[in-house]
Amino acid sequence: MLEIVSLPVLTDNYIHILHDPASLETAAVDPALAPPVLEFLERKGWRLTAIFNTHHHWDHVNGNLELKQQTGCTIIGGYEDRDRIPGIDRAVREGDTVSLGRHRAGILFTPGHTRGHIVYHFAEDRLLFCGDTLFAMGCGRLFEGTAEQMWHSLQKLKVLPGDTRIYCTHEYTQANGRFALTVEPENPALQRRMEEVERLRRQNRPTVPTTVAEELATNPFFREDSPELQKHVGMSRRPPMDVFAETRRLKDRF
Repeated sequence: MLEIVSLPVLTDNYIHILHDPASLETAAVDPALAPPVLEFLERKGWRLTAIFNTHHHWDHVNGNLELKQQTGCTIIGGYEDRDRIPGIDRAVREGDTVSLGRHRAGILFTPGHTRGHIVYHFAEDRLLFCGDTLFAMGCGRLFEGTAEQMWHSLQKLKVLPGDTRIYCTHEYTQANGRFALTVEPENPALQRRMEEVERLRRQNRPTVPTTVAEELATNPFFREDSPELQKHVGMSRRPPMDVFAETRRLKDRF
């Protein structure tokens, strides 16, 4: 099995470190900074062999060049971002695969937050590294893409197995959950989850990873078919994509 360690950096970012004990290969997902990764690798005695970038924003790629210089790792990113990811060696499209030892991840193209966003889905390991497309009880802001693009991107993630563990790259869960309660205040699964999130954050503990099943039960951006949510966003019996777009608009103003 892959070993996964999430390093908290900056204000609310995570750098996810993946290590395959069999091959001794190690990858960093969206390294915002190089020093915390290098210090961690030295403590563990691991050698960085790859960087998996989900998109080009600085707080996901800022550590790329220093890590590549120090370790000689291969940098992988989306084809649409090939001119915006520092040090990129391999540009991948949906349907391509990347490997860490014998562990293989399929690439899904998920524009919306940016025009070139991708995610890494380790199907056999039930793992998803989704950058800023999907968060625990939230989704990414629409900086470069449209609501329609993001909605279609999220449809690809909603159908993954329920026990798939979701590693997003920000600790936004508490704020996302407080918004979710404004559009589905009577959702018992959401109420229970927020109690757990509040407890974890009081203890300064992470709320990531989540799972697809948890998000289907509590994430308003996975729940556009909920009559309660539709009522609270003023979109009863409207097309699902329209409900999603209005929910995203309301979250932007929250």
